[in-house]
Parts: sequence; C-alpha cells; structure tokens
Amino acid sequence: MADRKPDQRRIDCVLIAGGKYHDIDFARLELLKLLAEDERIRTRVFEDFEAVDAIAKADLVISYTCDVTPSLKAQEALRAYVAGGGRYYALHGTNSILRFLENGKVDAPDWAPHFMETLGSRFSSHPPIGPYTVDVADKGHRLVEGLSSFEVVDELYLSRPTAETHVLLDTEFGGETAGFVDDQWAHGRHPVFYIRRIGEGAVLYLTLGHCRGHYDLEPVSDWWPEVDRCGWQQPIFYDLLRRGIGWACEPAIARMTA
Repeated sequence: MADRKPDQRRIDCVLIAGGKYHDIDFARLELLKLLAEDERIRTRVFEDFEAVDAIAKADLVISYTCDVTPSLKAQEALRAYVAGGGRYYALHGTNSILRFLENGKVDAPDWAPHFMETLGSRFSSHPPIGPYTVDVADKGHRLVEGLSSFEVVDELYLSRPTAETHVLLDTEFGGETAGFVDDQWAHGRHPVFYIRRIGEGAVLYLTLGHCRGHYDLEPVSDWWPEVDRCGWQQPIFYDLLRRGIGWACEPAIARMTA
C-alpha cells in the first residue's frame, strides 16, 4: 500500500443547509459540488446546528440557512469552535430569524444574540430583489484580490452590526424596505462580504445567494410563481464561494505540512 503524502490528509467539512423560504435543495447541491472540487474534502451534511460533536471536530464549517436558530448549547459550541481556531463560512440567510406578523409585515426579532454576535451581524430587512452594485471595500485584501465593482441581481441584505468586522465588499442603500418592521434606512454603506475574527479563528460572511423555488414559501404561500436563482446565475458568485471555501480550508492545509 502506498503511503499517503502529507498534503493528502482528509479535510473534514460540516455543511449546514436547512431552513425556510429558500430552495435549500438547490443551494445544498451547488455547495456540495463546489466542495467536491477538492477530493480531500469529506463533507457531512446537517439541517441545523445541533451536531455539536461534528462541529467541534470539523476543519471547516459552512452554513446556508434561513430562520434556523441554534440552541444555546449549539451557539456556545459554534463560538468555541471558532475561538479555538476554526473557520466558519456563513452564507446568505444564516443571520436571519423571521416572524410573519398578523399585520402582514415581517419582523426579525433579536432572539439569538449570542449567535448573531458570533456572526457579526443580524439580518433586519431587504428591498425587493433587483440589481445593485457591489464595490470592493478593501482592495488590498487577498480574498478580493483582482476583483472590481460588479452588478448583481439579488436580495440586498440590510443587517444590524453585532460586532466589529472587516468589510471586504459592500454596497450602497438608503430608503424604504416595504413589508418589514425595520423598514426605514438612512443612506449608507452595507457589508456584503466580511470577516469577523474571534479568538484564534474567524467567521467569513457573504450575504449574496438568494434562491427560491415554487414550493419554498410554504406555509406562507403554497405556490411561488417564479424560480429565483439571483446571484447563483453569475460566475462572480461562484468565484466568491470558491475563495471562501479555500480560505476556510487554509488551517487544515497548513497543518498537513507543519
């Protein structure tokens, strides 16, 4: 039997893909295909954050969720994982908790402050899906090296900061986000891609990537007429996903040859 080379050690990934109002099946499959581009990455898939033992042992954690609130035990386990040197790539609706009110508006209650503080932001609202320009906020950072401003058709996430972050990409918005409780926004810059450092590790957050199929608004609506793919239709989004996965794998790769 041939000996395994140092750079051939397996990289264990935990992918958390679950929640509401999004085509989780589509996002899960696309992320698994990207992870499979590196044969060393072996992925376990979960629908929520409760697999705390798997998270503690992982080399990297990725989440694509919406309205999935971890238990306090899971929140603390995730924070400990990152603080201990882990890298966590959080996507799109991970920082959202949503409640549809009787008056027809959508609230984003602050019900998991520990989790949101780990993520560095808490979703609050967004304008209707449409085109907007994403700018490079830190042109010197290697995660956005070679990128320039680009236009994307997606949900423009408006979030409240919960911790200090290092913004890599951002966008500009000011105005009303009809249908949400938090619906008035002063003109300003809003993060699209950022790093939140905790202890020896870090969270990388990308707000792009909305997707929704015909059945994904149940029980609010039993049929959504359009299939939304938003940023998933643009090569720049896949570039950012690959960059983030590569970033998340770096500590594991470094240990291979240490």
